[in-house]
Amino acid sequence: MRAIRKFTVRPRLPQALRPLETLAHNLRWSWHQPTQRLFADIDSRLWDEVSRDPIAMLGHLPPQRLDALAADSQLVDRVQTAGKELAEYLNGPRWFQQQDYANPPRSIAYFSPEFGITAALPQYSGGLGILAGDHLKSASDLGVPIIGVGLLYGAGYFRQSLTRDGWQAETYPVVDPNSLPLQLLRETDETPSLIKIDLPGGRALHAQVWRADVGRVPLLLLDSNVPANDEQMRRVTDRLYGGGAEHRLRQELLLGIGGVRALRLWERLTDGPAPEVYHTNEGHAGFLGIERIGELMAQGMTFAEGLEAVRAGTVFTTHTPVPAGIDRFDLDLIRQHFTNPGAVAGIDVEDVVALGAENYEGGTPTVFNMAVMGLRLAQRANGVSQLHGAVSREMFAQLWPGFDTSEVPITSVTNGVHSPTWVDPQLTALATERLSVDPLGGASGWEKADSVTDAELWAALRRMRAQLVADVRARLRESWRERGASPAELGWIDEVLSPDVLTIGFARRVPTYKRLTLMLREPARLKAVLLHPEHPVQLIVAGKSHPDDEQGKRLIQELVQFADENDVRHRIVFLPDYDIAMAQMLYPGCDVWLNNPLRPLEACGTSGMKAALNGALNLSILDGWWNEWAEDRRNGWVIPSADGVQDPVRRDDLEAAALYDLIENQVAPTFYATDSTGIPRGWLEMVRHSLESLSTKVQATRMVAEYVDRLYVPAAVSAQELAEHGRAGARGLANWKQHVRAGWEDVRVDHVEAAPANDGAGAGMADGTEIGESITISAYVSLGKLAPQDVRVQVVAGRVNSADEITEAQFLDLNHEQEFEAGRHRFTADLKLETAGSFGYTVRVVPYHAALAHVAEVGCVATA
Repeated sequence: MRAIRKFTVRPRLPQALRPLETLAHNLRWSWHQPTQRLFADIDSRLWDEVSRDPIAMLGHLPPQRLDALAADSQLVDRVQTAGKELAEYLNGPRWFQQQDYANPPRSIAYFSPEFGITAALPQYSGGLGILAGDHLKSASDLGVPIIGVGLLYGAGYFRQSLTRDGWQAETYPVVDPNSLPLQLLRETDETPSLIKIDLPGGRALHAQVWRADVGRVPLLLLDSNVPANDEQMRRVTDRLYGGGAEHRLRQELLLGIGGVRALRLWERLTDGPAPEVYHTNEGHAGFLGIERIGELMAQGMTFAEGLEAVRAGTVFTTHTPVPAGIDRFDLDLIRQHFTNPGAVAGIDVEDVVALGAENYEGGTPTVFNMAVMGLRLAQRANGVSQLHGAVSREMFAQLWPGFDTSEVPITSVTNGVHSPTWVDPQLTALATERLSVDPLGGASGWEKADSVTDAELWAALRRMRAQLVADVRARLRESWRERGASPAELGWIDEVLSPDVLTIGFARRVPTYKRLTLMLREPARLKAVLLHPEHPVQLIVAGKSHPDDEQGKRLIQELVQFADENDVRHRIVFLPDYDIAMAQMLYPGCDVWLNNPLRPLEACGTSGMKAALNGALNLSILDGWWNEWAEDRRNGWVIPSADGVQDPVRRDDLEAAALYDLIENQVAPTFYATDSTGIPRGWLEMVRHSLESLSTKVQATRMVAEYVDRLYVPAAVSAQELAEHGRAGARGLANWKQHVRAGWEDVRVDHVEAAPANDGAGAGMADGTEIGESITISAYVSLGKLAPQDVRVQVVAGRVNSADEITEAQFLDLNHEQEFEAGRHRFTADLKLETAGSFGYTVRVVPYHAALAHVAEVGCVATA
């Protein structure tokens, strides 16, 4: 019989073992190998049975066993020592506290719709959540004062299995929050603390708030499954990325608006500081800015003034170069939820609509775009690799008409990965014992053969490969049982894969642009690669398709059916239900990590980083992070991309052929080129270079330190300056922007003159101006009601291409020299000619205010 209710009975630990409860509830155990070893040593069989979940493990230990453990003096000493070490980690100064920042943020709120921290807390679907989890872990390691904010999903993301014919099937196991490493925020009378959002029709959405401890970082997760809600509202947090448009909108209202209200609960209950910086990880949480503006309006500010105060302290990260990956809602649905009385009291619905409206060339006027709102609400924005930053500037350029794409105010911070989570303990031990370790997480010295010998490194890689082979066989056997196979049919699984065969891994979500089945473009050729008599290859593939993505499911089925064929099933495997636990075994066991997206649609692609830190070489299209740090044939191999080919079928054919060629002629021969001792010296030379060159670059600690230096600290300074003197700075900036926009129609460049320097304006330009000489630029500009201090008049100069476009532009501010009647002014400056060849310039006028972070921020420009 099935239970109608399910709950968790927590164990009562003996006093001597009480630190185990603290160790189990702080998610630092998920990346701290000594703590994991402590739990494993208590009962290794049970540790594996409960999927290495310490909360579950403690719940399965009977009182008699706990008493016996408490009588083991050596174990008790280890437990007490681990508890003290955790306390020191949580309370001692770390990297952030040692930096010399003049005005560091007291607190930073990091909002994300998903957080991938550990398989024991299934609140993630893919790269966005894993990145968010690594961000929090690294912030904890660095001592950065971050608070995470997200949603607690009753079923998390789905569990994936396969039918007999290879079709993806989904199940949604219900998660009991009381069995997770979570604590409920409660009032002083022990009742759960609740937040509330008003919805149309007099309805309300309530949520309680759970707290997870990610090392030093608190993570607040909102849960709508509370008695105060009706049945429909209880299901708002039922599952990740589920339901229709209204369901998704309610989730995002809860994440953004409810998340800010949860922070206010947290501040009240803990007496902690209010965040000065708010980081919106993708557009899903964008409504947090609306709630913060509403808070300021309740204190007497106008919407425009509140917007400036909020923008100054907000950072927005976009993660997708694919427009289809952005949440967009019908404007009428937005109006329905924000018309007074709406989700945020006191705000005019049209002010909300204006933030997300696609009211620009190429946009859809009836659509509300969450990424557009995120950009308009944040003074600082970034993509997640250098290439993705460039793609994002192109993608969102229409928000800043009149400015070159290079000036679109979106920078980039390349993602990184949290190495303690992803690197196999064997490599971690070698690095710790033999190499110098960087404070930000990297290790140097891999290229020195006397630090770790080739024999030691090759032996470690083989052990990790053998470990993966054993894990794959167990998972494959379980998958086939779920597909309906009997044990008598599965004897062949004992021969699947080999610890001595070149192993290529490919695991990720399955949208079409990631091209799961590119490897199947020529099935006969792939079989020849897998079954090569001298250089065999084995492939391990994993990934989930969104439940509503029928095309993605067909791609999975196509690959599974190929892998089921008798002649290759020992060389290619598809593993269902890709998650953190599988990934932690997969990355260390692979020799090569394959990534073949349609360039430039892979924003970053951090799986290849995790593999590289485990000694794998990358085999990838130049996209995402690999575009920056590939070093072809040193860190791996670059798959040539047929970027200019418009026919998608032809493009896939070309890139698949290039992939086969690389594996056949370079990757496999290098792997199998061993010396008399059986060691592939050339392969290990590449592995060493990859470990050495990438070990610091791909770290999430490097990433978080960049966010701190380039985005968080500047945002905190901007927010602090606008907040001074009763937010006079925010009020003044809002009024100034209104004044500038109202008067901009009268701003124009009337006339521009150029002459050799010192010859006097109007003397004219002689032919044959030489490099190193200077010219004097004089611009006559009408400013209307604006003053010279409201603007910058700039020369934009550089090489000129055949279309008369300025490339590699340089910007030079002109000085105000003279004022004429009717708001006309003369500005001049000397421009030194430092490049030979075809050269050109123009003059433009842009607004200027000390509180602006970007020249394009106001969205106004007048060009000669």
